[in-house]
Amino acid sequence: MTSRPLSTALSLVLLTLGVGMIALLLHVNRHIQEQMENNIKGIDMVVGAKGSPLQLILSAVYHIDAPTGNIALSEAEELQGNGLVSLGVPLSYGDSYLGYRIVGTNHEYPKLYEATVADGKLWQKSFEVTVGATAARNLNLALGDTFIGSHGLAEGGEAHDEHNYVVVGVFESTNSVIDQLILTATESVWEAHQHEEDHGDEVHEEDHDAEEHQQDHAGQEDHHDHGEQEKDHHSGEQDEDHDHDDRGEEITAMLVKFRNPVGLIQLPRMVNENTNMQAAVPVYEISRLFGLMGVGLDTLNAIALVIIIVSGLSVFISLYSALKDRQYEMALMRTYGASRWQLVWLVLQEGLLLTLIGFILGIVFSRLGLFLVSNLMESNYHYAFSGWDWAAEEGWLMATVLFIGLLAALLPAIRVFRINISKTLAND
Repeated sequence: MTSRPLSTALSLVLLTLGVGMIALLLHVNRHIQEQMENNIKGIDMVVGAKGSPLQLILSAVYHIDAPTGNIALSEAEELQGNGLVSLGVPLSYGDSYLGYRIVGTNHEYPKLYEATVADGKLWQKSFEVTVGATAARNLNLALGDTFIGSHGLAEGGEAHDEHNYVVVGVFESTNSVIDQLILTATESVWEAHQHEEDHGDEVHEEDHDAEEHQQDHAGQEDHHDHGEQEKDHHSGEQDEDHDHDDRGEEITAMLVKFRNPVGLIQLPRMVNENTNMQAAVPVYEISRLFGLMGVGLDTLNAIALVIIIVSGLSVFISLYSALKDRQYEMALMRTYGASRWQLVWLVLQEGLLLTLIGFILGIVFSRLGLFLVSNLMESNYHYAFSGWDWAAEEGWLMATVLFIGLLAALLPAIRVFRINISKTLAND
């Protein structure tokens, strides 16, 4: 093997690429499925603003997409009172802290994921927060710490510096979406945005008063017109205040759990046809998503398998061409007492050793790839993969690779078994 560095390196590179791609896809697929299943448990339906059902699921369940909009709390509560609904968990979000989402909800939300508090307690009033394990670790948040949230779901949004959030608890790790969230009372989200709206109204009123003062100074409006403007202005203020109250009583989505299977049949259609809200069933949408992903994964797996087969062909060519150069040596070994089977085993060992080294390098390559994917997922979505464990499918992959190596060495081994000692020594 070392005497033929180029052919050996080519075989190892092909094996490494093929094994690495398949092992990487196995782990990525497994981790994604685990995260999907962990985050979906206990949630039968998600209700939110009309739009893309998949976007609603990704934003409300997995928190990796923007929300479709807001819905009226009164409509959501009316649905929650339906006899087919056993649980409705409101979610209000749109703010974040250094990229980690601040979610307004109630204490039923952590119960869905069986989340327990490792340190401190659950939030009890506005602007108290209980932080997920991953968020607390990456943000260096501990009990008693305060921070200012910002508008938007990514870093760099406008800060809500009129309110400080106070950390009152930190969750145990749950291996679910809770780990990446900062949970607080729904009222916290309402009050933060109500202040923002009120501030905007004050600016609008100041501009309006300045305009009236200019008009009075120029003599372009008489006293009667000015009185009418003030009347309209106060009327408009009342209308705007009423609109603010309506907007304040909104949530982003509601997670629904059915009382019995009948709810799955009746409620989604009823919500979509008879209300201003949209209902999406997580199981259906995620199955559809995996169906779309499955095509790409199957294609990549097929490409990797072709690469492994080509690497087997490369091993075969390497062994066969090397055997032609070593026939004289083989014949000499026979004359010194080596049996046919010893020579056969020598060739098979070379093929198996080559494929085994390629498999090991492929596994190392897959773990490095998984580390990069994990960092990418964590930086973009705050999900991390821990992929240094051994997957059961990798055992089958190793058996397949060794079988290909054995098959590649079989024909050269047969040729060694049939070697004619006298003819080979005479020709050379």
